[in-house]
Amino acid sequence: MYRALTYAALQKGVSSDNGEGLSILAEETKIELGPIINGSQQVICNKEDVTEAIREPSVSQSVSEVSKHKSVRKALVKKQQELAADRDVVMDGRDIGTVVLPNAEIKIFLTAELEERAKRRYRENVDKGYTGEFSEVKREIEKRDFIDKKRAVGPLRPAPDAVVIDTTGLSRAEVTEAIMGIYRKKRGEKDDSI
Repeated sequence: MYRALTYAALQKGVSSDNGEGLSILAEETKIELGPIINGSQQVICNKEDVTEAIREPSVSQSVSEVSKHKSVRKALVKKQQELAADRDVVMDGRDIGTVVLPNAEIKIFLTAELEERAKRRYRENVDKGYTGEFSEVKREIEKRDFIDKKRAVGPLRPAPDAVVIDTTGLSRAEVTEAIMGIYRKKRGEKDDSI
């Protein structure tokens, strides 16, 4: 959702340091999540499919600056909570377990070393045809982490009751199996209540 809002801000020329303008945009922007297509959650922003566009480097470079504003976070947290109301959901984000869904039944905090995360993002960018240097991607991730860890509202940190999984050196299949193991253990404790 923050990426979709950042995309909308870039399209409309709303600066990432204009908290008031971004807050108004957050209230006015309609963000919908569609089905998984080709392994990615479909994201619709104001009736436009932005699934691919929100992963462009320009969005990645600006999303932390946009998301640090308290009024923006308030508006989008409300939208996220509405999506999760009265249904089972799987959500990912930097403050889902601590702010958006603090009472979630299962909380998993995925992490990896900076170098590993930069390699993954760089490969993803290359696969999508984006140009840029590996060192630039690494700097952007490091900067985003710093901003997100230091922001006053919803900082990046695991919830006290989250299971932390370090994915450094793990394949997607291994990460998926680790997550499913946690899910199965919880399900066994709760008799199919999940």
